[in-house]
Amino acid sequence: MDDGVSGPASATAAVLTCAALPEVALVELFGRVGIEVAMVAPHEDIPGSHWGAPEAGIGPDRLWVRADTPVHSALHEGAHLVCMGAERRRVADTDAGGDELEESAVCCLQILLADLLPGVGRDRLMRDMDAWGYSFRLGSTRIWLERDAEDARAWLKDHWEPLSLSRLLGSVDSLGDRESS
Repeated sequence: MDDGVSGPASATAAVLTCAALPEVALVELFGRVGIEVAMVAPHEDIPGSHWGAPEAGIGPDRLWVRADTPVHSALHEGAHLVCMGAERRRVADTDAGGDELEESAVCCLQILLADLLPGVGRDRLMRDMDAWGYSFRLGSTRIWLERDAEDARAWLKDHWEPLSLSRLLGSVDSLGDRESS
């Protein structure tokens, strides 16, 4: 993986936003691991947003989103909070930190989490990630996930129990190399 997210691309309007989700979808998903999701009013600044609005923001045990926040951004920042673990999460503020391998694990986890949101799924999320400008060595999110994400999956497996990933994804089998449908 290259540097990850390059920021909003010209296809901003084409990506799925949090407004398209049932109000409780993100709250219930991240609540499973003790992360609060806070909705920000339209046109208000998003606290803890590394890239600026409409990108999601992070703070101690909290994910901030607005209705116009892309779902991929909410899942990415939420996955950062999950992957940093409870101790780092308690002091998180804007920059998730972590190393390149953790960033890859975050990208993998956000794709897996997309399957748990109604009307999203990994296929849509990967298209949105590509449209937004995520950058992967092999060119696309799908190709990265299918051919180059073994290290990200291994990282997630190594951290499965300490990060309570079973509360989010169930069995470690969900990290399998299942191709996207």
